[in-house]
Amino acid sequence: MHLVRCIVVSAVGGFKIINGPSTKDKGPMGQGNNLETRDETSPSRPTQAGRIETCTELISKAMRCLENNDKDCIIKMLEELIKANCHNGYAVGREIADKVKDLVHDLWLVSDNEYRCRLLRILRDLDVSRNWVRDALGMNTKSLNKWLVRCNIDRESRMERNNVVEEIEDLLRRLGWSETWMCEEMWRFVGVDVNAFRKYGIEPCIWLNGLETLGDLRRPYWLGLRASDLSIKHGRGVELILKTTNSIDAVFFPLLLSMIKMPSLIIAWKRAAPTAKYVHKSIALSFYIDLGNDEWPWPTELDVNELERILNSLSNEELAEFIAALLDGDGAVWYEGTAYVRISACKGCPKRATLDVLKEIIARRFGIIGNVYQLKTTNVLMFRGRNAVRLLRRMVKYVHHPLRRLRIELILAYRDKRISREVFEEFYEQIEYERGKDDVKRNRGLKALTQAAPQTHTHGDQTTYKKELNVLVPGPGFEPGPPCGDRIACLSISSPAP
Repeated sequence: MHLVRCIVVSAVGGFKIINGPSTKDKGPMGQGNNLETRDETSPSRPTQAGRIETCTELISKAMRCLENNDKDCIIKMLEELIKANCHNGYAVGREIADKVKDLVHDLWLVSDNEYRCRLLRILRDLDVSRNWVRDALGMNTKSLNKWLVRCNIDRESRMERNNVVEEIEDLLRRLGWSETWMCEEMWRFVGVDVNAFRKYGIEPCIWLNGLETLGDLRRPYWLGLRASDLSIKHGRGVELILKTTNSIDAVFFPLLLSMIKMPSLIIAWKRAAPTAKYVHKSIALSFYIDLGNDEWPWPTELDVNELERILNSLSNEELAEFIAALLDGDGAVWYEGTAYVRISACKGCPKRATLDVLKEIIARRFGIIGNVYQLKTTNVLMFRGRNAVRLLRRMVKYVHHPLRRLRIELILAYRDKRISREVFEEFYEQIEYERGKDDVKRNRGLKALTQAAPQTHTHGDQTTYKKELNVLVPGPGFEPGPPCGDRIACLSISSPAP
């Protein structure tokens, strides 16, 4: 896991040459307008059946080229296959996409160094993702990077910068940093006594367990997160965005995204919510990663019927993982005389329909009953009492949001009589939000991030401007200025702080 990457590097783009950070605003934007514009300017798309037929024919031609050892012919067929999106498993199915990968691998095996470099350049120019190339060639990242250097491809690319950050991270580990240490710093920042919890067998950093399994975007966790907090923006590829002002999310979100790729960070002022009158101005953190069009395996927009079809196809464990991701994004867990679990959806938006589908499937699969309520600004699916506890037991191991996971662990410890009522109340007070007050767990995202980040504890005193590994950390009295405009900072390893 690579939190330090999220703090010190801005990585934009994929398998292409990058010359410094993008100045384009990377914040979330409305899906509707973006998709509408894209559809207006794009030609009509072939049906899946038509595309599969085209891909099958091209694969047959490429196989004949391979039998004749005609490398130029194979490369030409591969270009046509990729332009036809035949390498995209979501567009044509995994079987067809795997055959394209096999062709790339077979060509690699029979090629000399000159043709291998030519193949890598073509794949780069066609904007094929690094992960796809690595899988097709059966290499690890380190081996692929060596070939890119040998072929003089992307010498200044994100992949080389990733290696630099890995070396920095290894050094920091030798100095005593770890993900658990980072977790403990986060809890100290918000006033949680980790040692007290551990004394009673409750591990505050248990949310780190299993995070590495989320390196696979096909896990239903990512679909659940898409149905809640994860925004998607379309451009030349797909951009996944998580945005927050909260202290705990500021540590959780970049670590979560780093399971897929090294995130970039944008820091900007945000107007305070009308309900938080005690906050005059808060700082919003936007973490994002760029993917190729073929890397995101789920539909970006789900209608009710499609969502129901997908959820019905999941196993019980996969369904529990999906629900856990909803809870990590738009959910809440609390105790007020009894246990409560709530999953929220904005009023009048497409997410609202997911609540009815989810309520029915959870009842049918698990026999756990919830109710949908219409509140003033949101709609919520609510579980309480015994039903809430049963649902928490089902999904606890898949919940990774630090605060929600710790609340679940505490509630279950109390229900199982592993702790007394007095201990439960003492601990719960540490992890509940203070209503109507300027709670340190809210609107302290940037400060929590710099507190938990390893580089902030290895370089002595913190000053108003802190130049560490090319990171600008705003101090008291900071006002935004060029080149970021209304952003507080644009972070990039290739763009040092002033």
